[in-house]
Amino acid sequence: MADGFAQALKLIFSGDAEVWSAVRISCVVSGAATLVACAIALPLGLWLGRARFFGRDALVAIINTCVALPTVVIGLLAFGMLSRRGLLGGLELLFTPAAMIVGQALLALPIMASLAIAVIERIDPRLALTAYGLGSGRLGLFGCILREQRKPLLGAMLIGFGRVFSEVGVSMMLGGNIPGYTRNITTAIALETMKGEYSLGLALGILLLFPALLLVFAARRLSAVGQRREP
Repeated sequence: MADGFAQALKLIFSGDAEVWSAVRISCVVSGAATLVACAIALPLGLWLGRARFFGRDALVAIINTCVALPTVVIGLLAFGMLSRRGLLGGLELLFTPAAMIVGQALLALPIMASLAIAVIERIDPRLALTAYGLGSGRLGLFGCILREQRKPLLGAMLIGFGRVFSEVGVSMMLGGNIPGYTRNITTAIALETMKGEYSLGLALGILLLFPALLLVFAARRLSAVGQRREP
């Protein structure tokens, strides 16, 4: 165990190409997927958090249920959509980073939307009345809510990023684990461990922990800033 850990640290600090290629792919793909999911989840959360219509509760329940879907199920649905006979088969995205982004965005979307809905539902109704009274339209109200609730909404983004950064099922099914192209940290860990390359797998595992630590630190900082600004 000690030898494996020492070898893992050596691979990290020596700038091993295979290790840092997987890190780069993970950061780019998961970052892009988080932005795509955020662009959909925030407006969806604003709408469902404020709207009241028949079937609204059922729609929110479906979103909350999708939060618990296994990654392999989401990967299977995305695979069918991106395969040659699928809805988006003509784009030929399967086994590319773009396919991984699509799959990870689908994974993050219900998580971020569910959290955004919960944030919007807690907003004081007087905020909307004040915004409309000042002449703001719907876009103005949306911007006002983003400013007022930026910390919890940013927290939702961080949680979504953390979820997709650490998943393996979607990336394996849609990316194909191609070295230097679609092999990210988690798929590389799975492959190298199966091959018996414990040191390389451990090195990647250590690097996978850093985003988790940064996310926890960022969340605590946001919480501390919010508490200091409370009257």
